[in-house]
Amino acid sequence: MLAEELKGIEANAIKTTHGGVHFQGDWQTCYRANLESRIASRILWQIADQPYRTEIDIYHATLALPWPEWFSADLTIRVNLAAIKCPLRSLDFVTLRIKDAICDKFRQSVKQRPSVNTTTPDIRIHGFLDSHRFSLYLDTSGEALFKRGYRTAAGAAPLRENLAAGILSLTNWQPGIPLLDPMCGSGTFLLEALQRAFNIAPGIQRHFAFEQFNQFDRELWQEIRDTALSLQHPASPQPIYGSDLHGKALDDARTNLAAANFLDYVHLKQANILEISAPQPHGILITNPPYGVRLGEVQSLSELYPKLGDVFKKKFAGWTIYLFSADPLLPKSIRLSASRRTPLFNGALECRLFKYTMVEGSMR
Repeated sequence: MLAEELKGIEANAIKTTHGGVHFQGDWQTCYRANLESRIASRILWQIADQPYRTEIDIYHATLALPWPEWFSADLTIRVNLAAIKCPLRSLDFVTLRIKDAICDKFRQSVKQRPSVNTTTPDIRIHGFLDSHRFSLYLDTSGEALFKRGYRTAAGAAPLRENLAAGILSLTNWQPGIPLLDPMCGSGTFLLEALQRAFNIAPGIQRHFAFEQFNQFDRELWQEIRDTALSLQHPASPQPIYGSDLHGKALDDARTNLAAANFLDYVHLKQANILEISAPQPHGILITNPPYGVRLGEVQSLSELYPKLGDVFKKKFAGWTIYLFSADPLLPKSIRLSASRRTPLFNGALECRLFKYTMVEGSMR
């Protein structure tokens, strides 16, 4: 889905890989990818990729890069490092050597070094090691792209916005098709659907790390933002529906929708999912039902899931149901035949997106 999205912003050499997408482009492509991608987590600029054997190799490879050409020593930095099958003993020590090399380069070139800020750095540097290659990236996004800038209230386990957007893409939902989330929580699916319905660029309310780069083209960036704003659709009521059993969750949804100026264009109500009916003859129901961790929760959900299946069969004929869950009980307990099961990860948690096409009569 992300690769398709990048085609829409005219990126080049697009190649999907495990957990990401490689692409090429100029600064306009970089700016547009950050501003317009609903699905990406971060846009990383690869600045090194070469073999290594020791920490010294990594230090010298990092030192050789023209860091002062990319950003000022007045900015703060943070180095993040990940690895798979790395033979080196300590990733913390490698991270320190990368940081040392960056600071040494600045001292050599401008007699000043950047400070480290591990919580809110101006510049993030990402390193990756496998068994024999070392890659280094400058983070052009800054804060992760799922932070759109509108969610001010969230429940205990909110769905990340970019994951919700990706799930919406997988359902093939389009603006104008009725959409219902009967366990909407803080309203993430609703917010992402409304942004898409009004063609609002997801990053229009936030800033990005590339604005701190020496190469930053302010005029080009303003032109890209102005174009995105001109392509927005006038806000109008949508066939988008949300409900939740818990009033606190619905309050969070209202708070977030109001922060995005969407509250007047969506239908919200407090309701038990077992007592609702389809708001229209056809549409897409998408929700992230609870899953059990403690024994009591597992028992209560084993009673809920069969009732959910009955509600969908009796009241949602003509609808397509998508349930996103990490609960292994759900596919058996709900007593419906899934026409598709898509593996996805919610952070480190492996989940499935189950698709059920509801028709009249038995689903057996």
